[in-house]
Amino acid sequence: MTVQQHLKIDDPTGALLNTTSATAPSGVRVPPFRRIVWLVPAAYALHIIEESVGNFPAWVTDDVHGSFSSTAFVMNNVVFMTVMLANVTLNHHRTTPRRATVLLVLTSANLFWDGLFHLLSTPVLDVYSPGLITSALLYFPVCLLLGTAVVTQGVLPVRRLVQAAIGGLAAFGFIVWYGLFNFTV
Repeated sequence: MTVQQHLKIDDPTGALLNTTSATAPSGVRVPPFRRIVWLVPAAYALHIIEESVGNFPAWVTDDVHGSFSSTAFVMNNVVFMTVMLANVTLNHHRTTPRRATVLLVLTSANLFWDGLFHLLSTPVLDVYSPGLITSALLYFPVCLLLGTAVVTQGVLPVRRLVQAAIGGLAAFGFIVWYGLFNFTV
């Protein structure tokens, strides 16, 4: 089996999706999707460390006026990381449009929209949001690279990528409403 054959994945329609490196319109070579996916849990792990050091639960309680305990912080991150690692592993071994969509919904919620939350809450609340640095330096570049790979390598059409991002926004909204505000209206 050649390297190129090894890097191709099955599409449920019977066609093969190309996950070899592709060149983005900017001329930059984009690594294969199946390898880029590992940047997602790596960035998330560093983000958890920043939030932990910055005492994210206290920030939520004191500055956002939500309710978030240290225990809930640990439990939520263990669950999110476990789900993320399972999805990344599945996509690394065999990507299908369904698996890629699920991964992109989760990545959109946990990285893109969460990063935007940190980026916007800092100036709005006029206080550092624990997680801001990793969001700005890691989350947005990883999301951009992942989205570029998805489109240039034909993993999903642009329409499905946009739908996954919208699904991630809905999931993120639910997570914040449940996790930080305990379903308070």
